[in-house]
Amino acid sequence: MSTATATSTAPVHPVVNRPNTTTVGFIVWLSSELMFFAALFAMYFTIRSVVPQMWETETAKHDVVFASINTSILVLSSVTCQLGVFKAEHFKPRRTGGLMNIGSWGMIEWYYLSFILGSIFIGGQVYEYATLVSEGIAINSNAYGSVFYLTTGFHGLHVLGGLIAFLLVIGRAHAAKRFGHREATFAICMSYYWHFVDVVWVGLFFVIYILM
Repeated sequence: MSTATATSTAPVHPVVNRPNTTTVGFIVWLSSELMFFAALFAMYFTIRSVVPQMWETETAKHDVVFASINTSILVLSSVTCQLGVFKAEHFKPRRTGGLMNIGSWGMIEWYYLSFILGSIFIGGQVYEYATLVSEGIAINSNAYGSVFYLTTGFHGLHVLGGLIAFLLVIGRAHAAKRFGHREATFAICMSYYWHFVDVVWVGLFFVIYILM
């Protein structure tokens, strides 16, 4: 009897909730990416301060309207990606209704749409590159061409990496017998990367196309 009483009155130790190690590691890696792009921005402003007259002539060749539309597409992909995250957090990987019933979409459908929008952005960037090269702005033409293609080109490579990550997340969701915490964490971390890439592009767009 005394043993049962002692057991029932024993102090309960609090459970320590530790952050997810995968998420923490991913955020640390994104911090290194932030420093990388900060160096690219520093390079851009440094060269611009050295030869400002070059910016007066070369920036006039940009199609700001086209770049604005392409930027809007990329920003929209971040919205659709976040809608996919909401579904992943509720462990809903697939749609429960018809394809035209957007309200029934799961994470996979929203991530497919984000992949399509990101691909359109890359296609628009390739088209812009081809147009600028035909107008005399190449990576080896002058200092402006070098910094323009380096900053936007490295960002484009990161977008391509994000598109591959979308396919990996979607493939993992299809392959999983049960969509659980690990799959959801993978999808959420991927959204962090995509939002980061979008924010970096908004900064590049403002610097290159608005502060001309």
